[in-house]
Parts: sequence; structure tokens; C-alpha cells
Amino acid sequence: MSVPRQIYEFLKASSIAHAQWDYEVSMSIVKNRKKLLILLLMLAPILAVSLLEAAPLLGGKEAYAPSFYSPTIFFISMAIGLAAGLITGCIGAGGGFIITPALMAAGVKGILAVGTDLFHIFAKAIMGTAVHKKLGNVSPKLAVAFLIGSGAGTFVGGAINRVLYNMDPLLSEGFISLIYAILLGFLGFYALFDFLKSRKGGGGGDAHGSGPSGTPNFAIKLQSINIPPMIPFDEDFVPGGKKISWVIIAAGGALVGILASIMGVGGGFVTFPMFVYVFGVSSMTTVGTDILQIIFTAGLASIAQYAIYGYVFYSLAMGMLIGSLLGIQIGALTTKVVKGIQIRGFYAVSILAGFVNRAATLPRKLVELEWVNIPKQITTDIEFVGNIIFWIVVAIFGLWLFAKFFGNIGSLREESRVDGSGKPAAVGASR
Repeated sequence: MSVPRQIYEFLKASSIAHAQWDYEVSMSIVKNRKKLLILLLMLAPILAVSLLEAAPLLGGKEAYAPSFYSPTIFFISMAIGLAAGLITGCIGAGGGFIITPALMAAGVKGILAVGTDLFHIFAKAIMGTAVHKKLGNVSPKLAVAFLIGSGAGTFVGGAINRVLYNMDPLLSEGFISLIYAILLGFLGFYALFDFLKSRKGGGGGDAHGSGPSGTPNFAIKLQSINIPPMIPFDEDFVPGGKKISWVIIAAGGALVGILASIMGVGGGFVTFPMFVYVFGVSSMTTVGTDILQIIFTAGLASIAQYAIYGYVFYSLAMGMLIGSLLGIQIGALTTKVVKGIQIRGFYAVSILAGFVNRAATLPRKLVELEWVNIPKQITTDIEFVGNIIFWIVVAIFGLWLFAKFFGNIGSLREESRVDGSGKPAAVGASR
């Protein structure tokens, strides 16, 4: 299988794993009255300050806020969280990729959108995680090596964004948009090809060849590299266990930290497939390490790289948290009455909408940076069309999901009472 195809499968597995984490954390909050009360207590003063238009007290407005601040932007953040939650809950992937582009499309500048999204992830992780239930299979040595690397990576990624912003805010904005355009474009077009192939009855291949032990071939090669110190792991699952170099684990963590800090995605969307497909770690060991990584990386990046410099808009983070909690529940329940092929289609379309939105901003940024010479009206129109396409797709998806939800609310309520489930489906799951 080609390298681009393998990268696509890796990214798809990443977004699915992150969506599953997001769902479990959100349900942990929703089903716990104490956590909901804490959320309301956290929200009340922030919302009060926001409505008084005193955001400078919280660090957001003075640093690099939207072009203007009003209570409206708070409710927009709730809508963005709702949309991301619907995508995550129903599609089972992709919602985390949409938040930063959506904030930027709503007028929030890039560096603030990244910092705010990271803080939103960190707040959700702290409130909703059930670490004590899932850390039994964590390899402490793997976790320490990875967290050292990811911690260092957050400083690199955060420094890149801040240096670009200090050089020229337009450069920072363009850089973040370019990163998202490349990622979402690559992932979205491959997902669209997969969707079209599945409609014709074509099947997908396995992107990860495995050796006799079930460990991916690439992981076997990495484990054979003997650079001390070597870390033993999976002793409980494989006779004699496995070993891998501390340097390789730390390097992987550094990459995750850089991506998380630049894009504002928490790093969880890469950690799970990296451990399983690249390092060859069992999924049981990976789950606990992934939980630790998200809390540590998102917390360090959001606080040490953005909050202390004023690049976190706390009221928007709380708005997104509330919206996503509601959206994930509705989206997850609606999977019971939505066909799998429709989910695959919406996954591709939602990712491509984010790609179009970010790509459409680039011509204007290049002109404002005086790197190209295109009539300003043309670049403005391109950006406007990209924005409209994005919000139309999000609105259609949301309205369609709500129609499915309320149209089947009786049967959904009965089914939930019987099985108590509602987990997000993996992209491409058959129904």
C-alpha cells in the first residue's frame, strides 16, 4: 500500500481514537452531578465577566481577541462546541479538527483560537477523566519518556506560533491556516474517495502490515533499534514483553507536543495510533498513556505557551465545553438511526468544509503580506465564499442531525433505556 494511503489510515485512526476519548470524557461529566455543578460554578463568573465586556481581566481581549468583543461571540462559541460535538458523537471522528478553523472563521485570530482550544481540551480532560479506572495498564517508563518529549515539543510549537505572531500577526494567521488546509485537505479528499468507493461496493485495505506476533512491521523495525536505555513494556500481554528505545518514544512525544501546540488539538488524535502502529504497543497499555498524555500536553501547552501570554479566551473555552457536551450526546444517540454510509459521507464533507474555509483565507493573507499581487476584492470574495461554504455545511449537518434526533426521539429513548449505550461509531462502521 502506498505511503499516502498509510498516512491517511493513520490520521483516520487518530481522529477516531480522539473522538472516542472525547465521548468518554464528556459522558463522565454529564453523568456526574458534582462535575456538572463544578462546571456551572466555573462558568458563572466567567459568563458574568464576559457579559460585562470585561474580558481583559481574564487575559483574552487585550492579547489578541476577535475584531470586536460582545456577548454574541460567547454564544457563537457554544454553537461551535455544539457542532464539533455533533460531528464527534455521530461520525465518531473529525470534530476536534473543526474547532480551531471554526473559531478562526468566526473572527477569532489564529493564535488565540489555538490557545483557547487547548484550554478547552485541558478543562474537559481535568473535569471528565476517570484516570483511576484506566491507568492499571500504563507503562510508567513509556509514559515518562513520552511526556518528556511531548513537554519539550509544546515549548517548540508554542514558540513557533508566538515568534511568527511577533514578527507579523498576519504571518501567524497564515501559517496556522496553511497547516490546517494541508491536514484537512489530505484527510478530506482521501475520505471522499473512500466514501465514493464504498458506495460502489469497493473495499478498503489494511494499511498496516503485521508480523507473526501481530505487531506492525514498522514497529518491529523500530523495536530492533538498540539505543540505550531500552524500555520494557507489555510484559502482561506478550511472553517476555517487548522493548523499545527511550529515544524513539521521546522523539514521538516531541512530535505530538509540537503538533498539539501549533494546532491546538491536544495531541490525543496522534498518540493512540502512534503507540499502536508505530511503536507496537498494545491498545490496553496505550489507552491509559493516552489519557495521561492529553492532560499533560494540553495543560502544559495551554497554560505555559498561551495562557500566561494572554492567548486564551476563557469565556469561549467554557462556551465550547458546554456546547460540545450537549452535541456529543445528541450525535451519539443519533447514530442508532443513521446509516453508516451517510456517516462516511458527512465525515468527508465536514473535513473538506474545514479545508475549503482555511484554504480560502490564504490568498488574502498572501496579499496582505505583500508576497503576491492579486486584486484585493478577489481575495476578499474568495475568503467570503470559503466562509459561507463552511457555515452552510455545518448548518446543514446540524439541522439534519437534529431532525433525525427529534424525529426518532421516542425510539431512541426506549433503546437507550434498554442498552444504556450510545458510543460514537467509527467512521465506516456498517449498520
